[in-house]
Amino acid sequence: MSQTFDPASLKFDSRGLIPAIAQDHETGEVLMMAWMNAEAVARTLREGRVTYWSRSRQAFWRKGDESGHVQRLVEMRIDCDRDCLLLRVAQTGPACHTNRRSCFFTVLRDGVEVIDSAPLDS
Repeated sequence: MSQTFDPASLKFDSRGLIPAIAQDHETGEVLMMAWMNAEAVARTLREGRVTYWSRSRQAFWRKGDESGHVQRLVEMRIDCDRDCLLLRVAQTGPACHTNRRSCFFTVLRDGVEVIDSAPLDS
């Protein structure tokens, strides 16, 4: 079954935002989570480069413009409730601002936090 995508069908929160999970399209590794608004979704689909909405700066940020760690959209998926996005991406360099491949580098093991990866070389 297929139908034309209607951006208005997405369920944004009261701030006009929807969570977006970035996943490596080849390995399935979860890289990061950030927020998008309707315009960020539209820009990402139009340009093929992932654009998020920064809640702290109240501004758009296209992943990689400052760091060079670009996310190219391979596929966008919408969850069953239409209130979360999965962005399957081709990631250049680390995805995390800590210079790690993934933002999910802290593991809880028996109530203890373990850092399971070091920052990558720049």
